[in-house]
Amino acid sequence: MSKMQLGVIYGSRSCEHDVSIISAVQLMRSADREKYDVIPVYITRKGEWFTGDALLDMKTYTHFDPFMKGVTPVHLDLTAGSGALLHYVPAKGLFGGGKEEMVAHLDCVIPVMHGLHGEDGSLQGLLEMADLPYASSGVTASAIGMDKIAMKRFFKAFDFPILPDAALTRSQWEKDAGAAMDRVEREIGYPVFVKPACLGSSIGVSPAKNRQELRDALDLAFSYDRRVLVEQGLDHPIEVNCSVLGFDGERRASVLEMSNAGEGFLDFADKYLPNHGASKGMASSKHVIPAPVGEELTKTLQNLSMEIFDAMDCKSVVRIDYMIDRHSGKHYITEINTIPGSLAFYLWQPTGLPYAKLIDEMVSCALKAHQEKERNSFAFSSDILSGVQLGGKTGKLGGKMGGKL
Repeated sequence: MSKMQLGVIYGSRSCEHDVSIISAVQLMRSADREKYDVIPVYITRKGEWFTGDALLDMKTYTHFDPFMKGVTPVHLDLTAGSGALLHYVPAKGLFGGGKEEMVAHLDCVIPVMHGLHGEDGSLQGLLEMADLPYASSGVTASAIGMDKIAMKRFFKAFDFPILPDAALTRSQWEKDAGAAMDRVEREIGYPVFVKPACLGSSIGVSPAKNRQELRDALDLAFSYDRRVLVEQGLDHPIEVNCSVLGFDGERRASVLEMSNAGEGFLDFADKYLPNHGASKGMASSKHVIPAPVGEELTKTLQNLSMEIFDAMDCKSVVRIDYMIDRHSGKHYITEINTIPGSLAFYLWQPTGLPYAKLIDEMVSCALKAHQEKERNSFAFSSDILSGVQLGGKTGKLGGKMGGKL
């Protein structure tokens, strides 16, 4: 039995580029090589695509050299169902023409993107056009999940529990910063969290407890995005995360994780730089699994996570983050990550699902979704073209079709 040719696409033009690399290499090292030929597809910060065995080594990315041995520039053939990764070979002679060679064929793709140009629905749209099975949520869910403002409006429509917020644009800020801050103070009050609308990994996110901190936080957030979400803050909330895995009604929730266990707000450096601060960083920050929040709240958040998964029509594995008010005990949705860091494998291991098996299930979700798509009819025969005449150079419609276009 031949192995599946499993493409892993990662990197891209995103502030979360480096985190994406770490997640992707983790996944590629964990995939069952008895089942898959793993094909790395790395997109650089400039948007260039590469493949090759050298991409399995983390050292390759320290000072990435596109001309190094073991990497090949490629592009994806967008012909529906092709799945070909092509490499352009220039002509050797003066008058000879170059040619394209197929470097690899992709049977299925796992996007391991964090942030814009990958997690936001853009890559998913590309893969839909190429008619390739892929193991992430689709275009709509990915786009909503990336945009914090659209996400909160979606959650509000379903009456899911969220904190009060205000959305601002860069033009509003630059036109009248005072009016923008007045609105935040009037509608929300302090403390608040200021977040770029379309970023993750806490990049550009700041807390603010007064007007000067709000001004600084908005200046920072608007340097990353033209749209910013200002959200009501809680006093040292308990942060809890839950993952959901599945497709089309067949889904289940993971154990819960308490991600900040007494540490307060963790910024990008706290989360990903192991030597940052006295006791923070991924190697030492206090992640408690399972979260000690009691059986009743655990079940409540697991069920809510599956409701969110269904409402957004998600696919494969996602992670939903919550905040719990220490004083009232109320819980609120912070956000959904449609491609979570490390694919949230650490939330599934305690359930008896090791990373290699999680990858198998993600691939299964991709294939099921693709099979469902193939059941749709994409051919509709009509006589509309035979009744259309384009008139002259002006391009005006001529001919009569018994109606209007």
